[in-house]
Amino acid sequence: MLKIGCHLSSSKGYESMGKTAVSIQANTFQFFTRNPRGTRAKEIKMEDVKRFLELAKEHKIAPVLAHAPYILNACSKDERLRNLARDTMADDLKRMEYIPGNLYNFHPGCHVGQGMETGISFISDMLNQILDPAQHTIVLLETMAGKGSEVGGRFEELREIMDRVEQTDHVGVCLDTCHVWDGGYDIAGHLDDVLTEFDRVIGLDHLKAVHLNDSRNPLGSGKDRHAKIGEGYIGAEALARVVRHPALKTLPFYLETPNELDGYAREIAFMRREWEKDN
Repeated sequence: MLKIGCHLSSSKGYESMGKTAVSIQANTFQFFTRNPRGTRAKEIKMEDVKRFLELAKEHKIAPVLAHAPYILNACSKDERLRNLARDTMADDLKRMEYIPGNLYNFHPGCHVGQGMETGISFISDMLNQILDPAQHTIVLLETMAGKGSEVGGRFEELREIMDRVEQTDHVGVCLDTCHVWDGGYDIAGHLDDVLTEFDRVIGLDHLKAVHLNDSRNPLGSGKDRHAKIGEGYIGAEALARVVRHPALKTLPFYLETPNELDGYAREIAFMRREWEKDN
């Protein structure tokens, strides 16, 4: 069965997110661990966790993907901001142990003029500080569009980070379709070639999740602007090929399109119909 969901608000807790996912026929979902534009996190309530785990088992909701706040920059020039990213993500990974066996995704960051080598070094150093051999969460580096001084716009940059991480079993990649398209990887016209390149540089065994988004911008724009499925330059047909691709079809897919719940429900239903054509 296709594993697909969308981004849900975590304001009312885990059980609420699980019920919302079920209501739109999703069998997974993504959520922010805390305020996406800040670092404040809500208290975890054990009764809520218990009810969610029961709900997730009943409806086969897994794996859940937690997303780090946007403001974190693990390769900032400012040491205080690097420490903030490290401490926030370390706390997030402790909180993820309440729902073990899931995924945690983050934007690698921007080197802000220090150079790619310095940015990669700071990010890998942070991961080596926060990853615990005993943790039950896989941390995902997200593919980026490459705007400005972003790290992660090329597969080679993510590979370089991963090569420097000691706890290799706890690190993977989340491929964002909008980001790679905006970064110049033609997933609409040459999906097989892009995945072959990903496998050559990183290895498809390290690909753990997909952010499924259309793009408001043409190939290689480097701008990172998500669009609803079928309303962007990638197109619904191309994104349907993504979910059906033999190398990807067993992965979890997470919609980050600019939608309300009814829009997400329609996109989930569409992608499920497309996936079932070949399965």
